[in-house]
Amino acid sequence: MIHGESYKPIIAEAAKMAVGEEDIYERVFIFELLKDKNDPNAVAGAVGFSVREPKFYVFKAKAVLLATGGATLLFRPRSTGEAAGRTWYAIFDTGSGYYMGLKAGAMLTQFEHRFIPFRFKDGYGPVG
Repeated sequence: MIHGESYKPIIAEAAKMAVGEEDIYERVFIFELLKDKNDPNAVAGAVGFSVREPKFYVFKAKAVLLATGGATLLFRPRSTGEAAGRTWYAIFDTGSGYYMGLKAGAMLTQFEHRFIPFRFKDGYGPVG
C-alpha cells in the first residue's frame, strides 16, 4: 500500500526518468512570472533563484503551469494529533501561486470553498 507521504518521491522518480535529470531544476524559488511582450494576456516565463547556491535563473517558456499548491493553514485545522500534520495540511502551501497569478493579471475565481478532510472510525483522509 502506498501512503500519501510516499507519493511525491515516487512521482519525482518517474518524472526524472521521463524528462531527463538535465532538464529538471530543483530547489529553485520562483518569485515572478514574466509576461509575453506580444500578448499581454500570456505568461512567457519566470524568474527565480536557487535556495542552495548563489544562482539566479530566468526561464523562457511556450507554456507555464503554475502548480504551487493552495493556501493551507490559513485556518486552524479541526484535526488533532497525527492528522494535524498530514500531507493535505502542507506547511509550504503559502498561497504564493495566487499572488503570482494575480500579479500577472489572472482572474482568481472559485475561492469560496474550504477543504475539510473526511473522517470515519479509526481513520481520516482527503476527499474529492
